[in-house]
Amino acid sequence: MDPAAGHQRRSPTVLVAWVTAVAGVATLAVVTLPFVRFAYRAPALHVALDTANALIALLVSYLVYGRFRQSQRLQQLLLLLALGTVAIANLALTALPSALSIGRSEEFSRWTGLVIRFLGTLLLGAAALSSPSSRIAGRRSSWIVVVLLFLITTIVVGGFTWGDRLPPTVDPSVRLGDASSPLLAGHPAVLSVQAVGACIYAAATVTFTRQAGRTGDELLHWVAAGCVLAAFSRIHYLLFPSLYSDYVYTGDLLRFGFYVLLLIGAAREIRTYWEVRTRAAVLEERRRMARELHDGLAQELSCISRQCHRLAMDPADALTVERIRASAGRALDEARQAVAALSRPLDEPFVQTLQQLADELAGRYGVQVQTHLDRTVRITPDRAAALLRIVGEAVRNAVVHGRCTSVDLTLTAGPLALTITDDGHGFWVDRVAAMRPGTFGITSMHERAQAVGMETVIRSHPGHGTTIRVDSRRETT
Repeated sequence: MDPAAGHQRRSPTVLVAWVTAVAGVATLAVVTLPFVRFAYRAPALHVALDTANALIALLVSYLVYGRFRQSQRLQQLLLLLALGTVAIANLALTALPSALSIGRSEEFSRWTGLVIRFLGTLLLGAAALSSPSSRIAGRRSSWIVVVLLFLITTIVVGGFTWGDRLPPTVDPSVRLGDASSPLLAGHPAVLSVQAVGACIYAAATVTFTRQAGRTGDELLHWVAAGCVLAAFSRIHYLLFPSLYSDYVYTGDLLRFGFYVLLLIGAAREIRTYWEVRTRAAVLEERRRMARELHDGLAQELSCISRQCHRLAMDPADALTVERIRASAGRALDEARQAVAALSRPLDEPFVQTLQQLADELAGRYGVQVQTHLDRTVRITPDRAAALLRIVGEAVRNAVVHGRCTSVDLTLTAGPLALTITDDGHGFWVDRVAAMRPGTFGITSMHERAQAVGMETVIRSHPGHGTTIRVDSRRETT
């Protein structure tokens, strides 16, 4: 994460303080104002909230799973399991049975959902208490997942088997129509779970806030703020019986706010990820262009400088003049290709780029360039850049040294192969080292191909032109 970007974000403490103030005012209003009720009969809204909570939990858990795959940190695993557990409780045990009117008994759904949600709360508390730097081996993480699934299955099977024997979660005589004042009418176990849950979320708020402030973690920033709403929702559930699926409680709205803040954190995390990816891509492209300019244009200009110095010592040296002319031509080609690479669209197909280069070379050197390009070819940017420069160097050499009038350019796939054939004068391949003006260009082609895992093969004979083949396979001549 970019430190400068982290300083521009709001402090986790400030966000947590604002959320705490808003939730505290809302709780005070519900408790003291008689016209603000704890519960409202709205079965469809209750199902919609639980479904939305489950879907958000699954989305954020998928993001956390990606984090865990990269870091193998225990905290990420526990947070992932906590979100997955509450998603199961919200969707499979509350939303779906309520929407489809299925289930062995109402008490089964209430007790089972309550216990599994509490299990998720314990996991989130464990995530808050664990060190952000602690790692866990893959085998141990698998065992933790297996144990958790076993516990959830045991809870569900036990509730389904003994659901008729479970005591009422809320006193059946409670009338929800008068829901404007606190009423501790739940089973002692229910009240205890809500009270302990509120304490766990409060402690998680403090811990996550400190970690987010210390590490600059964007997701923990919003998880900490969400834990504030989760803690206040448990207080609302404690103050008034809140396990009837036909009613929407103020605690439900606060709990929904918890998931909304998680969603905001996930969205900001994704945005930060793509910002980092974009900056990395721009930096990599700048480094690539720097390498190209260093290996191409800078080398040619350096060669021109050295040859000019030699020419000053011996003005009649024709070989030095030829070297200067060749280096100047290559430098000009390098500059033109750099400008073209910077100005072309990033998503332009390689075949289209190669065709444009062929047309440009034909017009620049006054030769006929025939192209036979397989449009199914898909290659990496590094290979594309190397092949474009090899084509430019090959055509320039064919015109300047081979005095050719036409060039045939063929690109095939499966395996990838680029063939450049000219009708120039040709030369003895085994004597290329003796041809000093052209040596650097041929060496450059070999090096560029090898750098991207390809091989260059040159076939030529005096009077028979030259064929240059760049292949993803290694060939022998």
